[in-house]
Amino acid sequence: MAIKDLLKRIDDCAAVIRAYRPLSEAEVKELDAYYRIGMTYSSNALEGNSLTLSETKVLLEDGITVGGKPIRDCYEATGHARAYDYMLTLARSGSLSITEDVIRHLHCLFYNGIDPETAGEYRKGQVFITGTDYVPPTAEDVPQCMAHFAAELAERQESLHPVELATYAHRRLVDIHPFQDGNGRTARLLMNLILINQGYCIVSIPPVLRHDYIVALQQAQREKNPSDEAFVKLIAECEIEAQKDYCRMFRIKLPTP
Repeated sequence: MAIKDLLKRIDDCAAVIRAYRPLSEAEVKELDAYYRIGMTYSSNALEGNSLTLSETKVLLEDGITVGGKPIRDCYEATGHARAYDYMLTLARSGSLSITEDVIRHLHCLFYNGIDPETAGEYRKGQVFITGTDYVPPTAEDVPQCMAHFAAELAERQESLHPVELATYAHRRLVDIHPFQDGNGRTARLLMNLILINQGYCIVSIPPVLRHDYIVALQQAQREKNPSDEAFVKLIAECEIEAQKDYCRMFRIKLPTP
């Protein structure tokens, strides 16, 4: 399906979902907890975290760690949940302005339990991305790249569909790779910050799509003929799946494609 058709499908579904709102306070609480666990699990799993969905749920809801699992994996889960809570609060605060401070705070909340000294701080050295020829900017160029990125997002808000803007924000943050570690998870939080603020559903990229996700990013980052098409399609398809899941839970009938 072409990107324009996917975006139309998303907007048709979003209109049906919005007509069902507002949700009750209890429903919002239940939904927030559902996505908090689901997104924390999936985003961490994409990066090799060993916690299962059920283990993530027990850790976040009951504070019980799983024997034999790396302590770092537990810190990644609790840190991601804190960053998710901040992201959700910011997304619901009205008009959204994405600044460097917002991005750095997302990373800080996620990474503080792992390495407090580098949490929220731009990297000091060069990083390399395994499995790709793409080389991120030098550490010296990161502050300038991030300042330009924040300004660019503000400029593109009016010209891009929210799903395209969210996808672009994710991809560009991963391109710059401003932090020593945790860039992918920060990028996915940033992507969802934009989506939720604009009334769309939270996108969780399932681990089963990890290969497609990496390949789509590589196509956008390649030196010759880079293209965002595969990545935009992937995120758009994940948004549609999220909408279907939302409607399943509330027994909302979606329009026929």
